[in-house]
Amino acid sequence: MSSSFFLKKEPKNNKKRKFQGGPTGAGAKGKNKGKNIQDNPPVKKKPQKDDEEIASDSEYESGLEGEGAPNLVFSSDEAEEETPQDKRLRLAKKYLEEIEKQEAEKAEDQEIHDHVSHRLQTEYLDSVGKLRRNIAASIEGYDTENIVKLKHKKQHLPLCSLALSPDGEYLFSGAKTQFVLKWNLKTSRVEGAFNVQPHNEDKNTDIKRRSQVIALCISSDFRYLALADGGYTIQVWCPKELKHLKTFHGHRDVVTSLVFRRDTHELYSASRDRSVKIWSLDEMAYVESLFGHQAHVTGIDALSRERAITSGGSDCTLRIWKITEESQLIYNGHSDSIECVKFLNDENFISGGTDGSIGLWNALKKKPLHTATLTHGVQSNGESNWITALTCVVNTDLVASGSCDGFIRLWQCAENFRKLKLLLQIPVDGFVNSLVFNSDGTKLYAAVGQEHRWGRWWRMSEAKNSIMVIDLLRSTTEATTSGKSKTK
Repeated sequence: MSSSFFLKKEPKNNKKRKFQGGPTGAGAKGKNKGKNIQDNPPVKKKPQKDDEEIASDSEYESGLEGEGAPNLVFSSDEAEEETPQDKRLRLAKKYLEEIEKQEAEKAEDQEIHDHVSHRLQTEYLDSVGKLRRNIAASIEGYDTENIVKLKHKKQHLPLCSLALSPDGEYLFSGAKTQFVLKWNLKTSRVEGAFNVQPHNEDKNTDIKRRSQVIALCISSDFRYLALADGGYTIQVWCPKELKHLKTFHGHRDVVTSLVFRRDTHELYSASRDRSVKIWSLDEMAYVESLFGHQAHVTGIDALSRERAITSGGSDCTLRIWKITEESQLIYNGHSDSIECVKFLNDENFISGGTDGSIGLWNALKKKPLHTATLTHGVQSNGESNWITALTCVVNTDLVASGSCDGFIRLWQCAENFRKLKLLLQIPVDGFVNSLVFNSDGTKLYAAVGQEHRWGRWWRMSEAKNSIMVIDLLRSTTEATTSGKSKTK
């Protein structure tokens, strides 16, 4: 089939030329009368250039194959032309590809938006004390082969207290010696130490005593380290440079517990003089005192709100102090002395006592929602083992408790913080005098000693005075997060 490019063109001058011999019609007979037609023969018509016949395809192609012929390539129309149906199909495919590309970009933008929104929501709920993360169910066990024990000759006596830096890189430890050690957790080595004995300034007594670091706490910005040196005073140090900044006087008996209000420089202290005192470290000054307990105040804790919770020892009460409202809430539940208390969140808290029970509380209820009795067993004489240490990951459902029965126990606050469920037991020899979780609950630090931090009623000679670093194994299941709006 010949291409339309090589079809013979129609001659431009296709009109017939007039006969040059003159008109031949009837009116011209008279003029040509007597003349011979052959005397004026017609002029022979020469072939025009436009009338020349174009060479056929085969001739043209053979002519191009000669030497010196240009190398020309012509697009062939021999393939079938695109039908309307094929065109519609092609345009539809192109349109679908564009839609898929746009949707992929939208999905990526939406994913980024969701991540940003989730983070902002989490930070907001955490700032107002309404964040709830369920991480206890994801714990499958602990790394038995890689438990680290930290020991130092300056703390050869039983360990009493621990404080973890906000970034989780440094751990401060106190013992029944006058030294505080700063551990670098990346290298598991002591990076610094200081002696608290020279700053032991008890103005209320002339009795010379040996310092022992009973309590430690660190501010959220890692600017201040406060400690109770076993006397009536509170020492404030710089945790970065390990320099002494201030010694607070005011309590009339031994200081038992310390805590910083989160994201502030307000320090709350509890003492055996049955009072709670508030200190401002921005002004390095005393603020006010809170009274109400009828016995020694044994433990204290606080979160971001201007509230503190305390355990009243042998008066068997827990109290939440509303500092701005100048009021307090009283809770009763344990059958014997309450030794420690911790906030889970702004609505829930836990407590432990010498009766061996752990109470799970809600701030809106005067009685515990759940009480786990004899959680650490009984002694040979039938008495229950004391709860000597309690800790939790704030705004989560994970709790840890310690005693002298040879185990650290992990608990889950199940059924929407209405029941305590035992997760696992970690063997340990000695008295567990202090427990600390890191921020995400993947590591647990325990201060272990041969004796209780307050006395020498019992002694376990087989135990080692050391710090245990325990790695908790988590499953790949992500922790769930929720927010609660119910507050008091």
